Amino acid sequence: MANEKGPDTTAAQDKFPLAQGVPLDVQIVDVQEKQNLSRGLKQRHVQMIAIAGAIGTGLFLGLGSSIQTGGPLGALLGYLLVGLVVCAVQFALGEVSALMPVTGSFVRHAEVLVDPALAFAIGWNVVYGAFMSVPSEISAAVVLIQYWTDTSAAIWVTVLIVLSVLVAVLFVGVYGEVEFLFAILKILLVVGVVIMGLVIDLGGVPGQPRLGFHYWKHPGPFVEYIAQGSWGRFLGFWAVMNNAVYSFSGVESLSMAAAETRNPRQNIPKACKRVFARITIFYLAAVLVVGMLVPSDDPRLSDDSGTAAQSPFVIAASAAGIKAVPSIVNAVVLTSAWSASNQSILAGTRTLYGLALKGYAPKFFLWTTRWGVPYMCVLLQVAFSLLAYMCVSNGALTVFYWLLDLTAAGVLISWITIALNHIRLMRALKAQEISPDELPWHNRATGKTSPSFMGDYQLTRPVFSSWFALVACIIFLLTGGFTVFTKGNWDPASFVSSYLDIPLVLVVYGGYKLIRRTKIVPLKEVPLRQALDEAYQDPDNVPIQTSGWSRLNILWG
Repeated sequence: MANEKGPDTTAAQDKFPLAQGVPLDVQIVDVQEKQNLSRGLKQRHVQMIAIAGAIGTGLFLGLGSSIQTGGPLGALLGYLLVGLVVCAVQFALGEVSALMPVTGSFVRHAEVLVDPALAFAIGWNVVYGAFMSVPSEISAAVVLIQYWTDTSAAIWVTVLIVLSVLVAVLFVGVYGEVEFLFAILKILLVVGVVIMGLVIDLGGVPGQPRLGFHYWKHPGPFVEYIAQGSWGRFLGFWAVMNNAVYSFSGVESLSMAAAETRNPRQNIPKACKRVFARITIFYLAAVLVVGMLVPSDDPRLSDDSGTAAQSPFVIAASAAGIKAVPSIVNAVVLTSAWSASNQSILAGTRTLYGLALKGYAPKFFLWTTRWGVPYMCVLLQVAFSLLAYMCVSNGALTVFYWLLDLTAAGVLISWITIALNHIRLMRALKAQEISPDELPWHNRATGKTSPSFMGDYQLTRPVFSSWFALVACIIFLLTGGFTVFTKGNWDPASFVSSYLDIPLVLVVYGGYKLIRRTKIVPLKEVPLRQALDEAYQDPDNVPIQTSGWSRLNILWG
């Protein structure tokens, strides 16, 4: 039975103590989140959701394009640079989410720390991008299935939509278990193909020579892209950034369902702190091995079938006579597409729910099932999922991808918002003379304070990591489509996918600000003490203890 009414505020007052008499309707963590959503995501779910989101088609299918564009060393450096940006973004997200574990994550954070208009613009951008990604991933999954069979695409679209809807409307713990399983499969495949690659590279396959770093010498560690000489090699390295950002996208979604996570003030920052390192290691190991297995000038890297045939791991395995690898890779990439669809559903529906909580979307999106799922949000998502049937027609599919292109830069805009939120948090702490050490979780890499002779707190080390992430993401965003501005490379679709989302967000932000007369929140008016009081009074906010064999768990322990 659906819960279509607002919560009983009297019962809520008794069950959830307020922060020093703060009125019910202005709490940081809204009472409706506490009452109507179920905390079904455990620590292992949160950590593996982030891993499942970041290890996908970008790793298994996209590395070949990166090697071809930037060369083995150029690709390695590109993924390393983006990995450092992801590290800074994750630290920022973990620190703010531990203080404000709300549904919608950084979208809701922007309302409190920056400007309600920014929350409105970013929130609807995330919703639109997530909702459009679902039919896109279903279409990609159909292409992967057709690697084995010629059955009508419409049948597989129907099957995948039904499966996605089932996961979306069931208890959120079911989603957590599904993503946990997918993450395990992806990790096993990454480890397997890396080991396989090393065996092939070191001459462990009968009849195959030892390769070593031969392809780093011939055709070379870098590839000249568009231009000649050093400038061309730099452009090749820089062109890798788009693939790298796309590959890492999804790591920011781990806190979208914070209100449905057990002990979120401990579990989310713990996941943010650990997940980026594991993902970065996986990617760097994979890029390194691929660069040793396949030359950057191999024409097979230009395959754009969308199936395992374009995977550099499959290319290397086929050359070594290992026949089972293509189907294995295709199967796991298929789970990656479905996993990405599930994550987009979670991100889109929970962001929409968070927008409705704050009055930025109709209130009927707050209606939930008795097991805590915002079913009206899911129904809207289902309506968008039906666009996947456009893949049956090539002409319709072209139009669909044009619509999807509008939010292709959305992940960078989300990362920029996360970094900006954290910078504002640290500045507000300084303005209100509150030490960052009072936060539920604080990483010294994001800033350090010490008492001054006046007795207040001074920031002795700036928030370098978040400023680095902010500036880097802005540069990535502005240069993401640089190739369309070079001679002979103009392409309207590439220009749209790279840049149109920027003015869309700015127009929505400016329009809402003009209509609602919102203002940037003054640093001294950011409700930090209220948020800290809520954190101190949270009975679930207790340190996570590990003992025995759980200490050896390197994935989610």
